[in-house]
Amino acid sequence: MSGSNQQQDLVLIKELELILDSCTLELTPVDEVWPNLYIGNVAVAQNRKTLHKLGITHVLNAAHSKQGSMGDQSFYGDTCVYFGIPAEDSDHFDLSQYFRPAADFIQKALKSNDGKVLVHCIMGVSRSATLALVYLMLRQRLSLRDAMRHVVQKRAIYPNRNFLSLLLKMDEQLTLRRRLCPLL
Repeated sequence: MSGSNQQQDLVLIKELELILDSCTLELTPVDEVWPNLYIGNVAVAQNRKTLHKLGITHVLNAAHSKQGSMGDQSFYGDTCVYFGIPAEDSDHFDLSQYFRPAADFIQKALKSNDGKVLVHCIMGVSRSATLALVYLMLRQRLSLRDAMRHVVQKRAIYPNRNFLSLLLKMDEQLTLRRRLCPLL
């Protein structure tokens, strides 16, 4: 990437961080950020009683196989449908390879009978928040900025800069495609 593109990206990322910084909420274990869509931490995901109380039917683990993040279909049995993504919260991990599968999983879950989805990672701040934003962009047709403004009213989130850059790229692609074909 050229220096001017990197600089422009950094300016856009800093604008997104201003939206994130506008959040006045304390970080809590779990929050409903869209009807029947929750972002939470690993402790919530591993507490079957809490999941049952919330009515969670589907669990998307954005930290699958990471230390401290236990979880697979056998852990949930027939109480929840499980989907694990082995993402790293780092400045080099390409989470975009999982954007569509994650959005598809959330969409299918929310369309199922009484479907409620918990998207979690370790803290419920970066990886899981990124995937929830992707769902709002791909399936609810929100722009990245609108999706972020909506979520920060419900939960304290802070995707890392790498993920913000990937979200910006997807937002640009979606904006261009919708301009060319408004039905998309």
